[in-house]
Amino acid sequence: MVEAAGNVPKLIEEFVGLVNSGTAEVSVARMKSPAGWEEPGQTPDFDEYTVVLAGSLRVETREGAVELRAGQAYVASKGTWIGYSSPSAGGAEYISVCVPAFAPEWVNRDA
Repeated sequence: MVEAAGNVPKLIEEFVGLVNSGTAEVSVARMKSPAGWEEPGQTPDFDEYTVVLAGSLRVETREGAVELRAGQAYVASKGTWIGYSSPSAGGAEYISVCVPAFAPEWVNRDA
């Protein structure tokens, strides 16, 4: 388990990555965020591929926002400002793949 940022607790279950396997090249994790969860915006030093399994996940960028539902995906390129939240009832369950692997010091969260 990885500690999550945000206004309410979110479960991060890392399968592959720096925390679980010591893999620096890629991380694969399942996220479960409750309704009303949101985290500070960030400009990560990794590409992030997100696939929603259940519920809905709001993805905000400088260009606008999209609401992803089960079966939809989003690609966030390294160096792009992005914010995630799950404002809808039921929250969201999704898979996140980061290349290179997620590391707190590479997220660059807003202050």
